[in-house]
Amino acid sequence: LPLDTKKSMMQSCCTKRICIGCYCAGIKFEMGEKLGKRKRICPFCRQPEPKEDVEIEGYKTRRMEVNDPVAIREAGKRCYHQGDYESAFEYFSKAAESSDAEAHYCLSFMYRDGNGVGREVAKRLHHLEEAAIGGHPK
Repeated sequence: LPLDTKKSMMQSCCTKRICIGCYCAGIKFEMGEKLGKRKRICPFCRQPEPKEDVEIEGYKTRRMEVNDPVAIREAGKRCYHQGDYESAFEYFSKAAESSDAEAHYCLSFMYRDGNGVGREVAKRLHHLEEAAIGGHPK
């Protein structure tokens, strides 16, 4: 099921989205176990959660190298918000090829607004339809 992005967070190690409650439950469990100075671990991949920007970027790069569509889409979102629409379009297109519903949704906005691409209603509707078929909540 899709999670509300306002009530969930993305793990930078494995790009899995978990609800805030589950994240807090993990912290509470670890506090009860008195793990002390050990790093918190991700509930999905069991990797230590990265704390520094260099570590986080390393995880993101590794996820993109293995063609993780979520990591590729998130790179597209970063480019889009920085105004690099050309790179954003490339990332969204690559993620959409892997049937990422959110990437299709982002592409539909690019075609609607004409950012980095021409305004094309047919392509916008195609990507909205693919997003809906993929289970996108909007």
